[in-house]
Amino acid sequence: MSTILFVVTGARHWTLKDGTQHPTGYWAEELLAPYDAFTRAGHTVVFASPGGVTPVPDRGSLAPDANDGRTDVEDRLNAIPELKDPLDLAEVDVADYAAVFYPGGHGPMEDLAVDADSGRLLAATLDSGKPLAVVCHGPAALLAARRPDGTSPFAGYRLTGFTNAEETQAGLAEKAPWLLQDRLTALGVTFDEGPAWQPHVVADRNLYTGQNPASSAPLAAEVLTHLS
Repeated sequence: MSTILFVVTGARHWTLKDGTQHPTGYWAEELLAPYDAFTRAGHTVVFASPGGVTPVPDRGSLAPDANDGRTDVEDRLNAIPELKDPLDLAEVDVADYAAVFYPGGHGPMEDLAVDADSGRLLAATLDSGKPLAVVCHGPAALLAARRPDGTSPFAGYRLTGFTNAEETQAGLAEKAPWLLQDRLTALGVTFDEGPAWQPHVVADRNLYTGQNPASSAPLAAEVLTHLS
């Protein structure tokens, strides 16, 4: 069995267009569903965050209506001891892992989108041929990945992520300093938009992306087919 690296945002807020701070973190389902899928399959999951800070869930992602009525989401997160003491992202070597997974939440829009260590890890994982899986707002991290000539290593790839339509329906598009779909398209990727809030997974070479929270479990299943 393999060891899979989860790169999780360390942000506690997302700075909006007017300078106010919107409380956030990672989205619980986007961490738990893949974590459960990988560990049930016998794999080990290791967590890393910028600076090794303890990640926090977006409180909105703990509500029963965001989890098919489940009320034990916070307890399930608290039962993952490694999540409380993640590795420092700056010290991570992709050679130690069979795959890399980035959960979303608005947190990556704040920190991973501009984190050079994350950017280097993403480029190295892409070049390694190992599965690189990124879901929902997690693709914001791709913005920090650059080649020495300044171009994006993801230019020319087909991928998906949280769409402008979904951000609008969630009520935050007008407050956002930038929209994920717009910024990804500007990198030179082909953005593949599925129906809002429905599971949608895109695979291009060793890059696997999921559009929204509902895509996290199908995304993990796609990665598992390439680890067996």
